Amino acid sequence: MPGAVAPGGVAPGAAVSATAAVAPPMAPAAAVARVAAEHAGSERVLCANCGAPVTSRYCSECGQRVEHAIHSVRHFILEVAEDLTHADSRLWRTMAALLFKPGFLTAEFLAGRRVRYLPPLRLYLVLSVLFFLISGLLHEHPSAWVFTMRDDGLKIEPAPRAVARPGESREHLAKRVCADVDYDGPWSAYVAPALRASCEKSVVDGGRGLAEAFTHNLPKAIFLAAPLLALVMRPLYRRPRRFYVEHVLFLLHDHAFLYLLFALNALAAAVLQIHLLVVTLGWGVALYIPYYYFVAMRRVYGQSRVRTLGKLAVLSLAYLVTAFAALVVTSLYSVLAL
Repeated sequence: MPGAVAPGGVAPGAAVSATAAVAPPMAPAAAVARVAAEHAGSERVLCANCGAPVTSRYCSECGQRVEHAIHSVRHFILEVAEDLTHADSRLWRTMAALLFKPGFLTAEFLAGRRVRYLPPLRLYLVLSVLFFLISGLLHEHPSAWVFTMRDDGLKIEPAPRAVARPGESREHLAKRVCADVDYDGPWSAYVAPALRASCEKSVVDGGRGLAEAFTHNLPKAIFLAAPLLALVMRPLYRRPRRFYVEHVLFLLHDHAFLYLLFALNALAAAVLQIHLLVVTLGWGVALYIPYYYFVAMRRVYGQSRVRTLGKLAVLSLAYLVTAFAALVVTSLYSVLAL
């Protein structure tokens, strides 16, 4: 339509003279010079997304980065390689800081320096999926499960490989193996049949169904553990006052660190295949975790070594109790929902 103009008073597709354009006062001079050099120094670029004039590497209106048009496979590969390896890539910067700088990402986030790193929740979700994917690929599921009631409670454990008798079907084998499954606790009218049915299904399908259900439910239980542990940390850091969300962020970063460390350890153990090296690596991981948490707590909360050690001991005990509860609840839920 004649006379129509894009936002900012510039007609779409029209080139604007660089000599007539004045960069905003807050735009970095280096960024302006780089964009000007990239585009032959005679024209200023319009954002392909919103049409606003661009005076730096990123559009000040919508935040989209200035991209070159892709004309060949080689150009496309170079663009992808730049995205993966460029110094501005948040992925590699975040992973390195998470693994080797305890508490750094939490301190940066709380200080408001957030654009250079992946958001805590996204980082946690990505690494949790990565860990359980690697764990599922590297470890076999047990062939079957048995459930027994003892004086100390319900026991769920992998069963020896059940061997069918001559002419016996998998269904009859399952009923024979699970015949002793019983439960006389609360809600036994519902729980006992559910346990027996789950046991039979596990024998019939070789334990895959229960193992998959457990693997599917465990990440949810671990995710819910972070807010519970944050409740434990809140009275530990009353002075100076800390917000509850700060503890949740701290734990999200630390749980993401554990996922990354365990995933790397599992891959290294699978590659090495040498018992002594695998054991040495395992001990290294076991020693690095408390050191990491100690340094992280010192960096984020800024308290003395003695006070931090005491609070680390309390947090470690809370971790053990929460982890045990998460395993028990996840196991029972997986069994009853199978």
